[in-house]
Amino acid sequence: MPDPSMPDPSVGTPMTTFPPPKGATHLECTRTGTRHESETLQGVSPAGAPLFARYDLEALRGHFRPEDLVGRRADLWRYAEVLPVRDPAAIVSLGEGWTPLLEAPRLASRLGVRVCHVKDEGQNPTASFKARGMALAVSRARELGATALALPTAGNAGGAAAAYGAAAGLPVHVVAPRDTPEPIIAEIRALGGHLTLLDGLISDCGRVVREGAAEHGWWDLSTLKEPYRVEGKKTMGYELFEQLGGRLPDAIIYPTGGGTGLIGMWKAFDEMEALGWIDGRRPKMVSVQAAGCAPMVRAYEAGTEDAGFWEGAATYASGLRVPGAIGDFLILRAVRASGGAALAVTDREMEDWVEIVGATTGIFAAPEGGAVAAAVPPLLERGILSADDEVVLFNTGSGLKYVGMTPLELGTTPTQTG
Repeated sequence: MPDPSMPDPSVGTPMTTFPPPKGATHLECTRTGTRHESETLQGVSPAGAPLFARYDLEALRGHFRPEDLVGRRADLWRYAEVLPVRDPAAIVSLGEGWTPLLEAPRLASRLGVRVCHVKDEGQNPTASFKARGMALAVSRARELGATALALPTAGNAGGAAAAYGAAAGLPVHVVAPRDTPEPIIAEIRALGGHLTLLDGLISDCGRVVREGAAEHGWWDLSTLKEPYRVEGKKTMGYELFEQLGGRLPDAIIYPTGGGTGLIGMWKAFDEMEALGWIDGRRPKMVSVQAAGCAPMVRAYEAGTEDAGFWEGAATYASGLRVPGAIGDFLILRAVRASGGAALAVTDREMEDWVEIVGATTGIFAAPEGGAVAAAVPPLLERGILSADDEVVLFNTGSGLKYVGMTPLELGTTPTQTG
């Protein structure tokens, strides 16, 4: 049960004073470890890898403690000491983060585990976890002088970027596949996003964004091609620790497209260990993908560090239709280091489990939320999970975004070779 001294995640608390943010000390290449300047707009490293924001955790140890969080604002900005924004006036916030962690005993019984929680990210602004990353990315882009933003999207990231761009007063150019769910297309347009639809996948949209960035000077907010979306996503790890009363679960089951959330939580656990909040024990990190787009599963099973590109990506879960991820090696490292796994489920299984999750919890999950529930029985069969485990399932968005979308009829295992 959550520690009663912690804020109730279902009830907002007034904004209270907290130490002013100090920002990151530097950026670090995730492949080479080389240091880079943090106070200018930076994309990927010269090695073509994502950059991570780093903090003076040694100086913070003993001065930034879990008990220091009591009474702070009930959003992700409560973790100011380990966030990169320096000027509080640069913060663009719509109330993101501190989403409910809901215990689901009936779902646990159906799945066959001791305890199951659902972290319902559909209760974020714009009804998805993408709000976390965009809050940080847009705040930092504004702080560092960006004048226009752009990104490719499979759906929810575009809606979140449009929302935070509108709040910041920055134009946002969104390029999305033409078959993006209609509610998301309507959301992007209603929030003032400059939307381009094209036939193809998010990878095709990425090429259009890169061309526009080169020609017009847009700042590219593509997944892990700037350092700060992951900083927003990592706050899910800090929240789990708080909401579970100062501990972590046995396993985290996470739907994986670009994988920023899984990568971010693993980064948070590194930081929390350096701060002295936790020891070296970590949850098993499980990456769940769609059978029609499963590059991480293929790489995990092959024992490789780089996932490559998945040809012919197809799934109705638009957030999972990401055929190539720049952070593939970071996802796979976290999965393997934690003793977790990567596995795929079909669209039909996702749809079936959306209904089971709904009927047992009252949560209308996105297909990605159905996917993580569908993954639990095979994880038990393989011995990755045990019946005595406490697991957290991440529902990354609201099922309302997918109304009218039809599952694809796919096989039970990924067959594309990429």
